[in-house]
Amino acid sequence: MKRKLFLTTVLGGLLLAAGGLARAAQPAAPTSASIVLASTTSTEQSGLFAHLLPRFTADTGIQVKVVALGTGQALDLARRGDADVVLVHDVAAEEKFVAEGFGLKRMPVMANDFVLIGPASDPAGLRGRDVLQALAKLPGASAQSFVSRGDKSGTHAAELRLWQAINVDPVQSLAQRYRQCGCGMGPALNMAAALNAHVLADRGTWAAFTKNRADLAVLVEGDARLYNPYGVIVVNPAKHPHVKLKEAQALADWLVSAKGQAQIASYKIAGEQLFFPNATR
Repeated sequence: MKRKLFLTTVLGGLLLAAGGLARAAQPAAPTSASIVLASTTSTEQSGLFAHLLPRFTADTGIQVKVVALGTGQALDLARRGDADVVLVHDVAAEEKFVAEGFGLKRMPVMANDFVLIGPASDPAGLRGRDVLQALAKLPGASAQSFVSRGDKSGTHAAELRLWQAINVDPVQSLAQRYRQCGCGMGPALNMAAALNAHVLADRGTWAAFTKNRADLAVLVEGDARLYNPYGVIVVNPAKHPHVKLKEAQALADWLVSAKGQAQIASYKIAGEQLFFPNATR
């Protein structure tokens, strides 16, 4: 009887141990896939990603970690293989990124526009629709300052193109009145508010910048030269084999899909639509 009890106990222990080993050998439950999206400060600080990305994750199960930088820095991050996909707004820089083999394809996603911000009292007389005429007045307005992003962002690149179009070197022409902050759009707006200065901003971030506008207002808008398109590019796995191609492509395809485009169009602040879908497929 004792021997039978002993054998039963040993057998039961062996079965329990085997069951435990079997459970331990089973693969862990899969976790949600995740990707790194390098993008601009405007898409982050405007609140667009907080609106879009939870919906993308709900549809696909893919988590997205956003690294918000100026466009130039975002593309450099992707060049180093530290991002799976980029969403930025400097077409020339994006096309160069693809031509160099770092990106698979630029896909248009959306657009908005830049606005020239300045003191609401407009002491330099810039208010109007022609941004080049407005900027041309600043060198002669001796008391007026201009805050530049100075960070190789898409907004900074757009600003430099405008100065170049009127053959003005702002560093020389404005001297100490040209303040290069080397910062994102939100901090640049804060600096402009503190100095009562002028600044070029994307409309999305300006619309979201409601707590510290001080005396600032939109002085110039509606000029075709202020058009601001955004594109998405999946990083080329031929350059960086660790890139999560499937998941990154899923995000790019979702953004240009009918559903993604509708979500972009639905994002508004105080009833104002900030981004306008422009996918070509």
